[in-house]
Amino acid sequence: QYLNKPLTLLNTAGLAALVAYDSTVLGSSILVTAALSSFALGWNITNSIGAADMPVAITVLNSYSGWALCAEGFMLANPMLTIVGSLIGSSGAILSYIMCKAMNRSLQNVIFGSWTTGATKAKTAEHREHVETNAEQVAEILVNSKNVVIVPGYGMAVAQAQYAIAELTRHLVENGVKVRFAIHPVAGRMPGQMNVLLAEVGIPYDIVKEM
Repeated sequence: QYLNKPLTLLNTAGLAALVAYDSTVLGSSILVTAALSSFALGWNITNSIGAADMPVAITVLNSYSGWALCAEGFMLANPMLTIVGSLIGSSGAILSYIMCKAMNRSLQNVIFGSWTTGATKAKTAEHREHVETNAEQVAEILVNSKNVVIVPGYGMAVAQAQYAIAELTRHLVENGVKVRFAIHPVAGRMPGQMNVLLAEVGIPYDIVKEM
């Protein structure tokens, strides 16, 4: 956070100077400086974000690209670029807001980081004992259930377990069990990853629900 905010202010000041002064040499220097600071800003932002926050980082970067395209449309007097850029930027911003709300986090906290807030939350977090189980117990519970809600996560993608999940779903449905999937907005490492994996193995869309 000690680097991200100053670099952002530096880019903003460079933009103001570029607009205010009509000098080729100064403009070239500002553009080179802005390119270097933007590279450092982008690297530092994405490098400091944890794996759980990566979907938010992807949507934020997508939104950034849209606003950059919108600015390019203004510079080139191209309405098409402006419209497309504004659509990409606004949709990415809305999706980022939805994901942050699902995590009970603010966008500023995810992007710029907040070590103090993180430490406070860690101290006030409630700790409970975990419950262990095994495959036999899970199978018995599933067989005796009438409604089953499966909440997939990044582990399913890593283990490529979507095929086994699809086979399990088919057997449960054949036995009269009502199966549904609950997808968290930030499940996986990119937006919509769980939906794509489930669609790949033929899971019906009507049983896939958003949390």
